[in-house]
Amino acid sequence: MAPRCWRWWPWLAWPRTRPPPSESTQTFGNSDEVRDPANAKALRKKRRRAQMRVKPGKLRFLLDTEEQTPQICVVGSGPAGFYTTQHLLKHHSRAHVDIYEKQLVPFGLVRFGVAPDHPEVKNVINTFTRTAHSDRCAFHGNVVVGRDVTVQELRDAYHAVVLSYGAEDHQALEIPGEELPGVFSARAFVGWYNGLPENRELAPDLSCDTAVVLGQGNVALDVARILLTPPEHLEKTDITEAALGALRQSQVKTVWIVGRRGALQVAFTIKELREMIQLPGTRPILDPADFLGLQDRIKEVPRPRKRLMELLLRAATEKPGVAEAARWASAPRAWGLRFLRSPRQVLPSPDGRRAAGIRLAVTRLEGVGEATRAVPTGDVEDLPCGLVLSSIGYKSRPIDPSVPFDPKLGVIPNMEGRVVDVPGLYCSGWVKRGPTGVITTTMTDSFVTGQILLQDLKAGLLPSGPRPGYAAVKALLSSRGVWPVSFSDWEKLDAEEVSRGQGVGKPREKLLDPQEMLRLLGR
Repeated sequence: MAPRCWRWWPWLAWPRTRPPPSESTQTFGNSDEVRDPANAKALRKKRRRAQMRVKPGKLRFLLDTEEQTPQICVVGSGPAGFYTTQHLLKHHSRAHVDIYEKQLVPFGLVRFGVAPDHPEVKNVINTFTRTAHSDRCAFHGNVVVGRDVTVQELRDAYHAVVLSYGAEDHQALEIPGEELPGVFSARAFVGWYNGLPENRELAPDLSCDTAVVLGQGNVALDVARILLTPPEHLEKTDITEAALGALRQSQVKTVWIVGRRGALQVAFTIKELREMIQLPGTRPILDPADFLGLQDRIKEVPRPRKRLMELLLRAATEKPGVAEAARWASAPRAWGLRFLRSPRQVLPSPDGRRAAGIRLAVTRLEGVGEATRAVPTGDVEDLPCGLVLSSIGYKSRPIDPSVPFDPKLGVIPNMEGRVVDVPGLYCSGWVKRGPTGVITTTMTDSFVTGQILLQDLKAGLLPSGPRPGYAAVKALLSSRGVWPVSFSDWEKLDAEEVSRGQGVGKPREKLLDPQEMLRLLGR
């Protein structure tokens, strides 16, 4: 997805510098002095003459940016933050990057968002760890930017600041009954089983037999799959023990995954669909009528979408093989896709104390291609359920009053990562483009922001002269009673998690309580 552009970047707001004459810069750092010592005296004399011709206030511009130490700050230690840092360190030999993170532990959605049964996706943590081990990179966890330190204070301390803090909130349903017990955002549910500290007390009631997931993206399929996966298949993952215990007692037998548009518009990918179809102990409920005419409509769609639709069509319309038919016939659990349905109200139980169903408006499609939208037909239907998980999207929050923010789009207005009207401030990842794409999408996006920042640095568009970097911020945090957590601190917590996991045959048992983490670190 191309970076979102609001308007032309106001270049005139940036300080401009004129590059020095090429013959002057060539006298600095020239290796001839080393290669031919006989020329050393003449070269030193020539350098002194060149320096005398330059006004003292202009001397700093004669130094190549590679000879300076740019102090750069990145806010957020998820994929966007680490990929931005990786690019900056790789393409500037002297840049120093400080990463600030509000959690005590790094890696963002790789740790707290990727499903526990997808360990291969988490291997990217190895790359991020190598970046964090660089002597030009430092991690500072347990620091909430916007509360413990302001963005303006960071801008005063660094040559550039990159906001990569992701999407920390969810899109609300904005329908009656949304506040009832038994209704959760998929984001909170994912955080619960993945050990996000703020969601550790969620305790969803899984005593009902039917759950409804609103939305048809990859996160929707993730939560449906976790609800239906036999618990013994999760025992060797890094799912939290509390979540595993609740899933062992779960009475959920059927999960409906509901979308307001049609089959052709689903947002999940083929990998997640294939996992659902092959999920042990479950069978799909797919109505062939939902796929009428789809075969003709997919002839001209891009190949990935075509392959996805072909898999859906086979599952919905073809007779399963003998082995698969036998597996489905004996499956104790089921999942299904419901199309052209939009939530209108969460229905309460007779005593009004919890969710007991959801009222869905029947929709039809208008428009073509990307402009296709769902409009109500006037008909409604009620679907009984005891658990509602809303998976209609994540959204970012504004981080600081000094930072522009578009509440409608849920992003920081930017031009290729440059924050509009705030020189020296950049953004990457979901807060830059919205909560779309996969980790590789974020990688590409973050590399673009890193490259734009380095271009501005080389062009002299960032503050000149030294900046104090973390030294100044450390003093502020100390005066405010904030004690940052370093990457070596995280590695102590990491070792503790791995040790606890080994005792129960898991890769790790995640620490959930920030206070316990601080005690383990002697704080």
